[in-house]
Amino acid sequence: MNKNVTIGVLIVIVVIGLGYYLMKSNNDTSDIVINTPVVTDNDAVATTNTNTQTENPDAPVVTTSQNTSASSSTVALSGTVKPNGASTTYWFEYGTTTSFGNQSSSQAIGSGYSAISATGFISGLKANTLYYYRLSAKNKFATVDGAMYSFQTNGNTPPRVVATSVHTLGAKDITRNSATITGEVNPNGTATSYWYEYGRDTNFGYVTSFQGTNSGTSYMPVPTPISGLLPLTKYYFRLNAQNQFGTVNGSVMNFTTTGPAATSKPAVVTSNATNISSSDATFVGSINPNGADTTYWFEYSTDSLLGNLIGTGTPKGVVTGSTNQDVKINVNSLQANTKYYYHLVGSNNNGTVYGNTVSFTTKR
Repeated sequence: MNKNVTIGVLIVIVVIGLGYYLMKSNNDTSDIVINTPVVTDNDAVATTNTNTQTENPDAPVVTTSQNTSASSSTVALSGTVKPNGASTTYWFEYGTTTSFGNQSSSQAIGSGYSAISATGFISGLKANTLYYYRLSAKNKFATVDGAMYSFQTNGNTPPRVVATSVHTLGAKDITRNSATITGEVNPNGTATSYWYEYGRDTNFGYVTSFQGTNSGTSYMPVPTPISGLLPLTKYYFRLNAQNQFGTVNGSVMNFTTTGPAATSKPAVVTSNATNISSSDATFVGSINPNGADTTYWFEYSTDSLLGNLIGTGTPKGVVTGSTNQDVKINVNSLQANTKYYYHLVGSNNNGTVYGNTVSFTTKR
């Protein structure tokens, strides 16, 4: 009897211990690591953080799209290519077997870190035939092939092939850190998207967002502002456009941002007043913002020291850039036959500067 009791007690202890272990295992996940790989078209493991620009150039990332538009002898293909920081070209391989055997013309797509649409139009196909295809891209690091898919030609009449036309033009509104790059696009009657590439060499590295146009048949201006630039630096850029028939690259242009290399306090000079009457005068001066957005105003008083208690300030204005700029403002309600003192004041994030003080006397 005592032996049976002992065995029963041992069984209870084992059951309780096993239950505690299972409960602890279910609640404690500190040692559990779950890896969920993301598989790209070339069956490589990719990072899930695709929106962060890396500073380490690498092989392109290629995604073939299954969406196609076929006729009896043509097909429109598409996909995306991420150049990954090195000058990249793409093309489509195709054929009636999985060995392909044919290749479309190569298209340049720049060197940015964003996935860019890649389109291609292939003609000379056989009607009612099964074809295999894939998107491929190449930069100095590697050639990468996207996934393989297939399409079937049919008996439909082929569409009229009309490529988009583009012209890269100049840059305007150039400052230390920004500019507006310009160009024009002719959609030639088809739905078209466009974007700019830009950077400190002809490999570019940066792209603007994709923008759509109408389906018109004439050139339309497509100015685009860019920012975050370095001062006193030469930048290269080009306009690109794309429709279902392929990508068209515009010519490469360049511009140089203005200085100074670093911002500083404004330089301020007060000049003599003009247009003086018994109650009015025009205050005049010049100001160099020295690269920072600068607020300016005039202070004036009958007190030569322009003391705060009796001084008066004009409305404020704003100037930008890094060159001397003339500023003036009309002041009224002055007292007749009275001597006034005034100076120009400029203020930016580097400090406030008071110009020299000048005087004038209103007329009787």
